[in-house]
Amino acid sequence: MLFDDAYNGSIDPLEIFPHWLEEARETEPNDPNAMAVASVDETGMPDLRMVLLNGYSHEGFVFFTNFESAKGRELLAHPKAALLFHWKSLRRQVRVRGLVEQVAQAEADAYFASRPVQSRIGAHASDQSRPLGNRNVLVQRVQALTEQFADAEIGRPAHWSGFRIKPLEIEFWKDGAFRLHDRVLFNRPDTASDWSRTRLFP
Repeated sequence: MLFDDAYNGSIDPLEIFPHWLEEARETEPNDPNAMAVASVDETGMPDLRMVLLNGYSHEGFVFFTNFESAKGRELLAHPKAALLFHWKSLRRQVRVRGLVEQVAQAEADAYFASRPVQSRIGAHASDQSRPLGNRNVLVQRVQALTEQFADAEIGRPAHWSGFRIKPLEIEFWKDGAFRLHDRVLFNRPDTASDWSRTRLFP
């Protein structure tokens, strides 16, 4: 079965997800919070990349990025996204689709301040997703900013913040013998509505 005794009777996928994530933390050798984020560009062409889940609550799934990057521009222009968590060691997946909103500035400030110094400098140094003539340009920029911020607070750049994906669909997928996988889809018409649950053929 998809749900063990801890999940029996639950109709809220947002109560189930943290249990699966915690189990992944115990088995995945690297980045159990890694997820693929799908968006679309101005032509409707899909785009996909791996990022890290930086926050999670009943409000949704949060990650932080440069808003001037490809994903930043795409999600600002078309505020809908899909996420995929794949935990190979557990043979499990979680698929999410939902609406995108920007996190509050205070939330972005707090997370940025928690990052290592070099990561904060990197956020200032990188023109993410834009052409880079050679690696040395980036290295020199990081060195210059390291000197500039040596005795100063490294504030959050205005173009760096977070997105929250507010889910309308969440599917839990668990591997089954002979490809008889276990799939349960939760969906709701809007974020104020209750969830419905449907078991899917594998």
